[in-house]
Amino acid sequence: RYDTGKDGFIDLMELKLMMEKLEAPQTHLGLKNMIKEVDEDFDGKLSFREFLLIFRKAAAGELQEDSGLHALARLSEIDVSTEGVKGAKSFFEAKVSAIAFPGASYEEIKAEQEEKKKQAEEMKQRKAAFKELQSNFK
Repeated sequence: RYDTGKDGFIDLMELKLMMEKLEAPQTHLGLKNMIKEVDEDFDGKLSFREFLLIFRKAAAGELQEDSGLHALARLSEIDVSTEGVKGAKSFFEAKVSAIAFPGASYEEIKAEQEEKKKQAEEMKQRKAAFKELQSNFK
């Protein structure tokens, strides 16, 4: 819905439009800080997993009260006492379907995590091999 570029990411301008539509506009710097706070791969945009990280951080109380991410998470809250458990279930199902990007399935996210772990392990092995070769020259 907010991924107007249909690339599977929320970039700065798409985040700006989203926050305006949610009636919580942010400054340019505020938007950049929102992305920076959860941008795990430092690409300057939000993936589905990074977007979900906002809500995990909010639930854990890790967001500052005055941050744009806190405002975004607060806009997505539901009062179970007035809506009831079934209302909460419907609300969260609707939220997930509204923010779900095409093709961002659990399996793809898991595969991406495994690939990153594999790359980190390969980098670790290359560094160890380099250090071993380097010690031969001392």
